[in-house]
Amino acid sequence: MTFLYYEGLVLDIFFALFNIMGSFLIIYGGLRAMLGVFLIEVLKKPHSYQQVRKELTNKIVFGLEFFIAADVLETVRNPSQEELLLLGMVVLIRTVLGYFLSKEVTEYELD
Repeated sequence: MTFLYYEGLVLDIFFALFNIMGSFLIIYGGLRAMLGVFLIEVLKKPHSYQQVRKELTNKIVFGLEFFIAADVLETVRNPSQEELLLLGMVVLIRTVLGYFLSKEVTEYELD
């Protein structure tokens, strides 16, 4: 087995780990948000929708950053022109989404 085989295997492992971590963060944030809404609506606890929304948005943004890292690793493994263009589009879309979600979080901090 060659060095390139092991390098590809290591990149595959980290690609999978970053995707799993990104998914975990978004799912975890969603579950916490559901719990927060449950506490507010059903148990009438003194939680704030703004705080629930802020925490969910933070988890989504952080999860997206892991997905971008995974996409970069995948492109490093297969650096064709098509893959580079696809990566550029994906990173651009996720970055714009992350920017606006982060902006929304800071707006909630001002309220």
